[in-house]
Amino acid sequence: MLWTSPRFPHRGLLLDTSRHYLPLRAILETLDAMAYNKFNVFHWHIVDDPSFPYESMVFPDLSQKGAYNPATHVYTASDVKTVIEYARLRGIRVISEFDTPGHTQSWGPGIPGLLTPCYAGPKPSGSYGPINPILNTTYEFMTKFFAEVSTVFPDFYIHLGGDEVDFTCWLVLPLQKSNPDIEEFMQKMGFGQNYTRLESYYIQRLLDIVSSYGKGYVVWQEVFDNEVKVKPETIIHVWKENSGSYPQEMARVTKAGYRALLSAPWYLNHISYGQDWMAIYKVEPLAFKGSPEQKKLVIGGEACMWGEFVDVTNLTPRLWPRAGAVAERLWSNQTVRNLQDAYVRLADFRCTLLRRGIQAEPLFTGYCDHEFNAF
Repeated sequence: MLWTSPRFPHRGLLLDTSRHYLPLRAILETLDAMAYNKFNVFHWHIVDDPSFPYESMVFPDLSQKGAYNPATHVYTASDVKTVIEYARLRGIRVISEFDTPGHTQSWGPGIPGLLTPCYAGPKPSGSYGPINPILNTTYEFMTKFFAEVSTVFPDFYIHLGGDEVDFTCWLVLPLQKSNPDIEEFMQKMGFGQNYTRLESYYIQRLLDIVSSYGKGYVVWQEVFDNEVKVKPETIIHVWKENSGSYPQEMARVTKAGYRALLSAPWYLNHISYGQDWMAIYKVEPLAFKGSPEQKKLVIGGEACMWGEFVDVTNLTPRLWPRAGAVAERLWSNQTVRNLQDAYVRLADFRCTLLRRGIQAEPLFTGYCDHEFNAF
């Protein structure tokens, strides 16, 4: 049965452009393929620990000192406008992600004092941890930076990350990396030794800053797990696989009244021998214990392509046609689950992608007419 309208309103694809820089042409080609698959949200995880390829007009040193190469591996203001407009013409929203306070090592060189100094015993070790949450200068910077981001990216939502914060530099333990200023602040605030409360303190202040520009926000699930006070309209992005525990997380998030996005079973950078698209296809986003009202709070999901082992040389074949299995799950009714029928559709679509110049990998044995004309 052909479904003429989508089941979920948010059908996204995440690209990571920090761990490996993706040329503009690769992003535009991906947007074309997204449109062919009826994805409607491009989640641009634009910066991370390894590099800061976003060109800020307000803080140019972020990319000048944080990108792999500030001359060749940076997205200029013109590039960003091109991506946003190219996506808009294909019915795709662009949600930018600037993940803090962790995943920010590339921010440090351009903004001295932004990151937390780590200690080795009584002295600084020379290394740095997450963004320093105890300084007023941190929030002055974030106010100016997100004012710019809010203007550059027109979508109502900004993804603010909040995941995988390493507390090591905030701890005070003998002979380990520590920061005595952090401990003093913790005592002053009555946080004890609960460093999730310090993380929450930072994130709550950041959310207030972003809200002041009339923006909504998406956060990774740790923000919810650590009981950060967020507005009711916050979207919680569920990503932790944890041996299949994501249905329980979806249940907790929606029971608390928050809208949820699912990505945990759809990390396409993970590959295995065989037809792994089948496991991707069999995922049911609403397969968790909860009321009908809870199920209505699931607004969709995203396929994720993280960049540790992915660059322009293998991005396209690793994405397609496997991402098409996610796209169909987010579009079609939950009762449609025939793997044999799905294989026929996906294999045929792979041939269509080849004819359109998208170098999609094969699902299994077989061939496409004129497949080599695409190369």
